[in-house]
Amino acid sequence: MACTCGGHNEALFAQLDKVIEQHKDQRGSLISVLHKAQGIFGYLPEEVQAYIAEKMDIPLSEIYGVVTFYALFTMNKKGKYTFNVCLGTACYVKGSGKLLEKLQEELGIGVGETTEDGLFSIECCRCVGACGLAPVITINDKVHGHLVPEDIPALIAEIKAAEAAEQN
Repeated sequence: MACTCGGHNEALFAQLDKVIEQHKDQRGSLISVLHKAQGIFGYLPEEVQAYIAEKMDIPLSEIYGVVTFYALFTMNKKGKYTFNVCLGTACYVKGSGKLLEKLQEELGIGVGETTEDGLFSIECCRCVGACGLAPVITINDKVHGHLVPEDIPALIAEIKAAEAAEQN
């Protein structure tokens, strides 16, 4: 079964085949296979789930159930830069909700969505463990703390400028 979702080439499915082959006969290996598949593809679209279901002889409904149950998995393609807004108590009390609103306004997308150009995604989490820096947003793995909504346009502009410089 080949992926019809565009952008997924045979080389990625060849990598996935190796992962499946390594884990196929191991009991309870589905989460590990899904985790590695997400690492290969960047997310778990329905076509990749169906491929795994067929190759591992597991019902697609079971795979879908696992993917939708665990927060670690995503069925949506992520942007190159993922803004993860902490909504834990300390961050929320110090204004992370307003940061999220400003981020959505500036990027024109909602939580769990990606910009048309594939550059930005927005996610939320319950705590990043940096309460002393509240409110906090991580961009990929970099922590940005003590933010106010007025800081958001500059963060976005900085990334866009770096991307433009990289293109030249």
